[in-house]
Amino acid sequence: MTGKAPPGPSAHIARLATRALDLARDAGATIATAESCTGGLVAASLTAIPGSSASVECGFVTYSNRAKQEMLDVPAALIGAHGAVSEPVARSMAEGAAARSGAGICISVTGIAGPGGSEFKPEGRVCFGISVAGGAARAVTVEFGALGRDAVREAACAHALHLIAEVTSGFRSSSGQPET
Repeated sequence: MTGKAPPGPSAHIARLATRALDLARDAGATIATAESCTGGLVAASLTAIPGSSASVECGFVTYSNRAKQEMLDVPAALIGAHGAVSEPVARSMAEGAAARSGAGICISVTGIAGPGGSEFKPEGRVCFGISVAGGAARAVTVEFGALGRDAVREAACAHALHLIAEVTSGFRSSSGQPET
């Protein structure tokens, strides 16, 4: 099989990834990702930037519920109670990535990229979890709308990179002191 390599991230995504990496490097932070609907796009966007190895610890692609359970220790009961696309599961994914990787900043992404969805979980709904060393994990849901699969995945990737940059500005090193 012959073919071209897939294109790198868009210029917008590359700028967001560069900013997140610069902030992480300056803060002495490492980053791990736990991705479902983005299928590794966040990690790929970060690692497409030269020098990313200074800040990127690892990425988990946990598309199935079983992978979320086995790789990130997301409880089956949590998925059963809330569904894979939920803030509790996104938060648990970020916590699992933190526990498994030791990274200071962990972002998770789980959502309905489309096509499809339901009345209760429409296409374009994406939940993000963020875990920062020394703090409680939090989650947020963004309704991107029915933009189409590729556009939802790109928008989710961009939002995840923005969240990484946002929390990195307040990251505290292992000494507990803010980085200067």
